[in-house]
Amino acid sequence: MPNIVEITDIHDPALDPYARLTENQLRSRKHPDKGIFIAESKTVVNLALDAGYTPLSLLMEKSQLYGQAADVAERCGDIPVYTADNALLEQLTGFSLSRGVLAVMRRPVLPTVEEVCAGAKRIAILENIMDAANVGAIIRSAAALGMDAVLITPQCSDPLLRRAARVSMGTVFQIPWTYIGTEAGDWPEAGMAKLRSLGFKTASMALAHDTVSIGDRCLKEAERLAVLLGTEGTGLTAETIRHSDFTVKIPMFHGVDSLNVAAASAVAFWEICRTED
Repeated sequence: MPNIVEITDIHDPALDPYARLTENQLRSRKHPDKGIFIAESKTVVNLALDAGYTPLSLLMEKSQLYGQAADVAERCGDIPVYTADNALLEQLTGFSLSRGVLAVMRRPVLPTVEEVCAGAKRIAILENIMDAANVGAIIRSAAALGMDAVLITPQCSDPLLRRAARVSMGTVFQIPWTYIGTEAGDWPEAGMAKLRSLGFKTASMALAHDTVSIGDRCLKEAERLAVLLGTEGTGLTAETIRHSDFTVKIPMFHGVDSLNVAAASAVAFWEICRTED
């Protein structure tokens, strides 16, 4: 049964993960085995539970605890389920719990690049994308449109940030992903070499003159293909583009030169993964 705890003191140290710990403190780079993250919304929490993630506590509006999200609390056994009215929870967290449910969950031990890529034919590489919403949106598109896996460079925003996981609608728990390298210096040279050793051709999405169209057959015919996407504004690094097998762009009209990286990823994934009629 749920262990329901009525919040009477918002300064209770047990509530620190929801209110006073930064994302870096939650992640605990020095002690990754003790890392945690915050999952937000009934949908995201349920998908994390489906994927085998371990919940440590829940924070829920009373209306959700005894209403639409009652099943979430039931699934989590006897962990603490902290609850209060919305006004007190907003005072605690600093934002409105419009989705009614937060969960502290244990960070998993991430698989290796080799494990994630085993059997994969089409993967996405996110290079230094710092906007958590873009990371979440790209992962959602990758999962929905047929990509097999996602690799994240060391300086990319964390896919398990609360906002990233929320924007992904929980697909971050459905598609295989991991980091390609652990330090900034591991990318791009070492990372690109690893992709080549695994048999991947690399396709950099970039605004450049010497490009192929996203619909070019050379991309379709690649046995294993990694699609590389760069940060908003500056895009992929020059070194990454230089070491890629293909530089790819999406044809534009009406004088528009580019798309938001999340929108571009959806177009690219759909075109690369679609089968011929």
